[in-house]
Amino acid sequence: MAHDSDLPCDGDGICMVCKGKPGDGETLTCKTCVAPWHVACLSAPPETLAAAAQWECPDCSFVAGGANAAATAVVGVGSEIVAAIRAIESDGSLTEQEKAKRRQELMSGGGRRGDEEKEKVEKANGVLDLFDEGLNCSFCMQLPERPVTTPCGHNFCLKCFEKWIGQGKRTCANCRNAIPPKMASNPRINSALVIAIRMAKMSKTNASGGPPKEYHFVHNQNRPDKAYTTERAKKAGKANACSGKIFVTVPNDHFGPILAENDPERKQGVLVGETWEGRMECRQWGAHFPHVAGIAGQSEYGAQSVALSGGYEDDEDHGEWFLYTGRYVHFGGRDLSGNKRTNKMHSFDQKFDKSNEALRVSCRKGYPVRVVRSHKEKDSSYAPETGVRYDGIYRIEKCWRKAGIQGFMVCRYLFVRCDNAPAPWTSDDNGDRPRPLPNIPELKNATDITERKGVASWDYDEEKGCWMWKKPPPESRKPIDSVQEDGTTKVRRHRPALSIQERLLKEFSCSICRKVMSLPLTTPCAHNFCKSCLESSFAGQTFMKQRTCEGGRTLRTQKNIMKCPSCPNDISDFLQNPQVNRELMGVIESLQRQSKQTEDDEASEETDGTDEKPDVVSEDAELCSETSDMLKEDTEGKEGIQKSPTKIKPQEQKKASGGDSIPTEKPLEKPDSVDDEHEKSGKETKKAAVDNKVKRTNKRKADDSPGARVKTRKQKA
Repeated sequence: MAHDSDLPCDGDGICMVCKGKPGDGETLTCKTCVAPWHVACLSAPPETLAAAAQWECPDCSFVAGGANAAATAVVGVGSEIVAAIRAIESDGSLTEQEKAKRRQELMSGGGRRGDEEKEKVEKANGVLDLFDEGLNCSFCMQLPERPVTTPCGHNFCLKCFEKWIGQGKRTCANCRNAIPPKMASNPRINSALVIAIRMAKMSKTNASGGPPKEYHFVHNQNRPDKAYTTERAKKAGKANACSGKIFVTVPNDHFGPILAENDPERKQGVLVGETWEGRMECRQWGAHFPHVAGIAGQSEYGAQSVALSGGYEDDEDHGEWFLYTGRYVHFGGRDLSGNKRTNKMHSFDQKFDKSNEALRVSCRKGYPVRVVRSHKEKDSSYAPETGVRYDGIYRIEKCWRKAGIQGFMVCRYLFVRCDNAPAPWTSDDNGDRPRPLPNIPELKNATDITERKGVASWDYDEEKGCWMWKKPPPESRKPIDSVQEDGTTKVRRHRPALSIQERLLKEFSCSICRKVMSLPLTTPCAHNFCKSCLESSFAGQTFMKQRTCEGGRTLRTQKNIMKCPSCPNDISDFLQNPQVNRELMGVIESLQRQSKQTEDDEASEETDGTDEKPDVVSEDAELCSETSDMLKEDTEGKEGIQKSPTKIKPQEQKKASGGDSIPTEKPLEKPDSVDDEHEKSGKETKKAAVDNKVKRTNKRKADDSPGARVKTRKQKA
């Protein structure tokens, strides 16, 4: 058993018993834990040199020697430790140093903690690891706690730095550059580095957590519980009704199901199969916010929900999947003359823009789309008998354009159900499972086909057996309402979401130009600047000031005070030889590379999400192409005839320039080309006609020339 007075040496090599520092030959290293011990302070030092070579410290010998006794007396944790030690000793693949390290971690309880920390590191986003590589303190090899940056650009913990200075050291532990006496006596904490390290740690802990909970529609608590119609609009009916109170706390652009946490009154969320009297009541529970439009979404953001109400005859409803027809800015491309609500005749083609583009964005990203069915969908077996019903979450697997029943191009979308709750028309207890896509015959003649290439944001998890967010859901861009203490409502606008790399780069900004630092300098007063910005702030100033008196006698030179742009401290000594903070510069460059790589990956995912058929071109594209080709050919033909002499024979050139003879008629083609005239295309015939016209024009110009008129008079005379 280890004696109470047996203690090893600390990290500085000082014995913890006698408080003195032993010499080179006065320490003994344990073969198990590799810890130094003071031989003179040991209660039982080794007797021979051979014993000293295989010596184990009292702590390790107690564990190894008492393992058999502990195995019989100790139950539970003790026996597990002994068994683990024996397993380490019997592992032949480990070296002695590795065995010692494993035993040391096991005795200190670090084995289990090491596994947990490894799991956390694997789940983290790598930003904290980047900081560990470039900003560690040179003494404790950890991220600096209250970081202090020396003028030579090295970072230390405040406690480690003070301990180093307390030992009488006045040079940097890394590069041996001199530390200014003022900084040694009063080191300043680098606040920018403190904020950056804190943000990196928070990004690690919050890597698996979603966006913070936000509450919307606090301002509508004074509205009635049901939708209402004003006295002035009663004659028009519910079409001009006003929405009642919104009962959920999700914004208008919320993706996915509405959970119990977003239902402050009922505490159950919006359940699959819930029905409402009409679209206005459906809006109150957030299943589908627009009370007229069938698509809720934004072209650059995605679509959150759709309503099936029988508005288009091209729609096909098969319950677990359906084909949905898009809309145009004016009621889906329908003729707006006459009754706008009932006329279903299309008048022009649909395109992927506005709401249609929002559905295509949701297809590319794999966002969940809420679906409600209305009783107005008469051709569907899955529509409710009355009112509006919420049927759960669907996902858009493909979208394309094709010629509709009425002959105009329409946008089409394949929706497939992927909800954790069973559909209202089934008797199953379980929700959906991933299913193969149905065969869509109309895809053979479709154009602008778009399929998702990457991983969907909303997908099925095999381990948990449910549909869930595989990627963080998009953050809402709607204003957030919060009730103040005095009862007033304050609206806070969303700011664009920044990645952790972009937020960290924002913290590493120069105090002068407010941009990300280039060649960063850290002054002794712990302020960060770009090297060019700081040097330009003192451009034209000298470090020493020359002085003269009135009599012409030269006085002693005086030091020029150069104050820091952020504080009144003098940094003239630092500016004489400023050292770039290489550690900070390396971290900034790594963050910029990560941020750029993230942007490139997102751009590539969006690009890969569109798969268009190159060999299928729409009729409009063909017509535009033919028209442009014809115009181009006409232009080139005219310019080539007017500028190039290849189409006009020498006699014609002579006459055009005022020559003697004017040919009455010149052939457009060569004599031997008679047999090929039947094979000429319409374009060549058109070129020939243009050539003939140009020849006649040149002939008229030749007739009107002065030389031609003089010869005519001579002939008459």
